[in-house]
Amino acid sequence: MAETRYFTRADGLHLAYRKSEGEGLTIVFLPGYMSDMAGGKASAVFDWAVENGRACLLLDYAGCGLSEGDFADQTLSIWRDDVLAMIDALADGPVVLIGSSMGGWLMLLVGLALGDRLAGMIGIAPAPDFTRWGFTDAQKEMIARDGVLYQDNPYGPEPTPTWRRLYDDGVAHEMLGTEIAISCPVRLLHGQADADVPWKISLKLAESLRSDDVRVTLIKNGDHRLSRDADVGLLLATVAELAGG
Repeated sequence: MAETRYFTRADGLHLAYRKSEGEGLTIVFLPGYMSDMAGGKASAVFDWAVENGRACLLLDYAGCGLSEGDFADQTLSIWRDDVLAMIDALADGPVVLIGSSMGGWLMLLVGLALGDRLAGMIGIAPAPDFTRWGFTDAQKEMIARDGVLYQDNPYGPEPTPTWRRLYDDGVAHEMLGTEIAISCPVRLLHGQADADVPWKISLKLAESLRSDDVRVTLIKNGDHRLSRDADVGLLLATVAELAGG
């Protein structure tokens, strides 16, 4: 794994990243909610890129992992702008975006802004519009009333917070059901045993994308993480397809 470096944002905040150098396009991995670049899938993609001489950018969002910032202050808009700034500064030429869970929503926002630089997208249990379908009415009322909702975290000891600032910003960026003006090749991988993001979200996303080159792969008994050896192997084969490796 390449050493961790830091990108300095315009306001002086330091954002952690790792970068491998290589020919052709750059692969950019966008982690899920409260996740970071040290995750198994991100590391597997990075290792594949190094072994195949491809450029790859891993990063931690502000308030996550090794990056500076308070998580409670973050929004999708902020993370989108940070990712775009890092791509502009650190990546040359076309880009393939990989988005895991919430990173799959962020992938769409970043992809729309990249325009002609966007060469492909891979969603791993993508979760666009989770502000619409991911909470009960009572939970939405609690976010509005209390400013934050804490939920049990199946992946760690600390509860998962949803702050009103992030929730409201997410509502402003909901996109399923209207055309998403992205025309590049798109691959969506989703487990049918996913307890966090219903696999039908990937079908709705496929319908919403303008691109005619969209494939949805459903993995029977696959959970939300899709971290089994076979799942990671499928991801890397998909990366090789879109990255030309």
